Amino acid sequence: MVKEKAFFNWSGGKDSSLALYEALQDSSFDIRYLLTNLSAEYNRISMHGVRYELLEEQAKSIGIPLTTMRIIKDASMEDYNNLMQKKMAFFIDKDVRHCFFGDIFLEDLKKYREEQLSKVNIKAHFPLWKRSTKTIIKTFIDLGFKAKVVSINANLLDKSFVGRELDAMFIKDLPRYVDVCGENGEFHSFVYDGPIFKYPIPIKVGSIVKKEYKSNGDSSWNTSFWYADIEKIIGDPLLLRTILNKKAIKKSDS
Repeated sequence: MVKEKAFFNWSGGKDSSLALYEALQDSSFDIRYLLTNLSAEYNRISMHGVRYELLEEQAKSIGIPLTTMRIIKDASMEDYNNLMQKKMAFFIDKDVRHCFFGDIFLEDLKKYREEQLSKVNIKAHFPLWKRSTKTIIKTFIDLGFKAKVVSINANLLDKSFVGRELDAMFIKDLPRYVDVCGENGEFHSFVYDGPIFKYPIPIKVGSIVKKEYKSNGDSSWNTSFWYADIEKIIGDPLLLRTILNKKAIKKSDS
């Protein structure tokens, strides 16, 4: 059977990782590229500020080529759509006609993605769509994915949540009004190991900073986020995985 070529809209976080895991299990598709939006000004992932070098490490460990869109500061929706059209032309030239996303239940975003892609005859797929977020996060953890929480909405979560391991204890500690997958933007994560990775990304939590975002003329839309600057540890990633596995076994025995 000839597989359909596809690209994956990759954020580097938990939802992307689980959705990619499922897409790779589907024998109908051949995931040819990971596509990530970057801040042109800071050379970091637009969504949560993770360094480009860590994104590159993810792609290398996964074994799928990375391609990016660099978004300029204060880009308009028209600017973004024009940039997207150029990137879609790249995929069409490679005969890539399918795209995967990790979205769960944001209807407007799903509709926007489908409408924009349909204009260039690319079909969108959403492996996690409408699933219970409690089921999704449990599956993510049970499969052995490892992630750090790299940003949180400071209006909803205390500073102590940023930089933490995204594990069962983190989920247990979340306030009841926060979605366990952060699907409403409450928090974002960076995945550094799991079943889609050939080796773990050796990382540590660096400085933690708070940034304020203000909307023009409407103070009700003002918000702030805590960001953990994730840094790469220089060393043997396979050795790191061995150490992590030993720690996990020791913890389960205690």
